[in-house]
Amino acid sequence: IGPNGAGKSTLFNLISGLHKPSGGRVLMNGADITGKTPDMIVQKGIARTFQTVKLLKNKTVLETMTTSFFLSYEYHLLDVIFKTKRYKKQEKEFKERAIKYLAWLGIDHLHNKNSSELAYGLQRKVSIAMTLCLNPRVLLLDEPMAGLTHNEKNELIETILKLKEQFDLSIILVEHDMKVIMNLCESIAVMNQGQLIAEGAREEIRINPQVIEAYLGTSAT
Repeated sequence: IGPNGAGKSTLFNLISGLHKPSGGRVLMNGADITGKTPDMIVQKGIARTFQTVKLLKNKTVLETMTTSFFLSYEYHLLDVIFKTKRYKKQEKEFKERAIKYLAWLGIDHLHNKNSSELAYGLQRKVSIAMTLCLNPRVLLLDEPMAGLTHNEKNELIETILKLKEQFDLSIILVEHDMKVIMNLCESIAVMNQGQLIAEGAREEIRINPQVIEAYLGTSAT
């Protein structure tokens, strides 16, 4: 958590390979992934969503999800050009995996719908399904509640809790809704101006005077 400009999304961009750090290192299970390209980061087991969902226009949900295919499989350009047996086999496996995760999220019936015309809450679910298709060990969710209604937020909270229970992955999220953070997260880090100013369990953050003054306000209790 942190105010606008605190560096939260920049941190995600550094982890996911969209930005190269000017100093320091990014480690994944002890392996240095500093400055790796986004596709290499995905291969290491890190996937992310973005604050603003932008799905492909005039493409079905399943077609949109297949854009993740090119990040999740190793292939050669000739495989794509000539549609080799290996390419077709991997593409078939990916589509089956995509349908499986859409079904897990309860939206497999939408796989032939135009993805950009779905309600925003459903588009958010599609973006999460796309990341799951990458078989991540670490999932980065950048403000997943942004633009959602109260009911959609509650539904997504339940989805994230299910993710944590049913999949072997760690979830890191950036979020402004403090009620969501306090109800969902086991550990919370507070950033300000690119610096980490507090870190701990929910109750530690809830009663931290610096955090209360800067971010939560007295009403947070």
